[in-house]
Amino acid sequence: MTNNLLTPDIILREALMQLENELVLAKLVNRDYEQQFAKPLKPGDTIRIRRPVKGQVRTGAVRQVQDVDEGNTSLTVATQIGADLDFNSVDMTLKVEDFSDRYLRPQMIQIANKIDLDLHAELYQHCPNWVGTPGNTVNSFSDYALAPQRLDEFSIPRGDWNGILSPADYWGTIGSITALSADAPVKSALQNSKLGRFANTDTYMSQNVKAHTVGTWGASPAINGGSQGSTYAAVKTSKYLSQTLNVDGLTANTGTVSVGDVFTIDNVYAVNSVTGDALDFLKQFVVISAATADGSGAAALTISPAIITSGPYKTCSAVPADDAAITVKGTKGSSYRQNLVFQKDAVTLAVPPLVKPRGAVAVSSQTYKGITMRLIEGYDLNNDVSGWRFDVLYGVAATQSHFATRLSGSA
Repeated sequence: MTNNLLTPDIILREALMQLENELVLAKLVNRDYEQQFAKPLKPGDTIRIRRPVKGQVRTGAVRQVQDVDEGNTSLTVATQIGADLDFNSVDMTLKVEDFSDRYLRPQMIQIANKIDLDLHAELYQHCPNWVGTPGNTVNSFSDYALAPQRLDEFSIPRGDWNGILSPADYWGTIGSITALSADAPVKSALQNSKLGRFANTDTYMSQNVKAHTVGTWGASPAINGGSQGSTYAAVKTSKYLSQTLNVDGLTANTGTVSVGDVFTIDNVYAVNSVTGDALDFLKQFVVISAATADGSGAAALTISPAIITSGPYKTCSAVPADDAAITVKGTKGSSYRQNLVFQKDAVTLAVPPLVKPRGAVAVSSQTYKGITMRLIEGYDLNNDVSGWRFDVLYGVAATQSHFATRLSGSA
């Protein structure tokens, strides 16, 4: 029986199904804002995302109207990736299943990995919370439970909690979890990666868990100057609720501070995000812009969250004192896998349709389960070869990175 020729629509639909099948982290995050991209876009287009508004409680009978202080952040669809292939007429007569296995699936695995890697990097690099001791493998339920415990301590909304573990931490944990089911049929990368549900989270293994290398800092980093607090009004439109923090005590000229470094400050404690009450552990901050010390060992860091000590958006117990000691999480210059436990709203992904380029004739665009891909076909008349390009445009943003925590094993 003669096979039917494959058409662009058939190929694109099959490619999208393969891509969606290979995604892991992308299926666990917030996708609510894709509907705001109602028309095809080009790289660099941006939407605004409103931050949640927090309320305040009145004490007593006298009415006290509270100001609504609404902030916002942004999501930019800046990343365009794709795959480029050539097929001759013989290739185009294959059955779709054979064509998919031979040509499409290897390319879609790479595209899926790139999206998952970018999501992981975006979330971990802007997540200030980190529990456990860097360098130790997560190898017990009690190790793993440190992460959901921390989310509970911050009153992060229950539901849609997920964990992503590196292969080493997966194999370290799985032996201590007896309730896992290994009998379900494997239908997708997501199902294949799932450990099970425990500690109120759905937990998965991923080879895309990135490693973070801590900056070199210096022997005695400290706060450089008092009165370095901020207010929600001052930072509510910054992308990561960030502020500048002046520090010193770094190695002169060579002390580096890396994006994603986490640190605490003496006598600056974390607070419950609902009540504002101080907790019994120091507040953690994350560096969101790399820096190098000047000749005197000083640097201006961009950190998240901002140091806010009053009102409904309070982030910590006190403004740090001048010369307050800074303690960096992990050994300076060392690398650690960044396991994550998070509520899905911690990070947002949008995969909108791409614009049709001027001059392109054979253009197809389809959406499958929220993932949109564009296919453009060209033809080389002399060599009887069809050239195909598959393109995906997406953006990621850690819109509520405090809804997550990084996780290492315990000492």
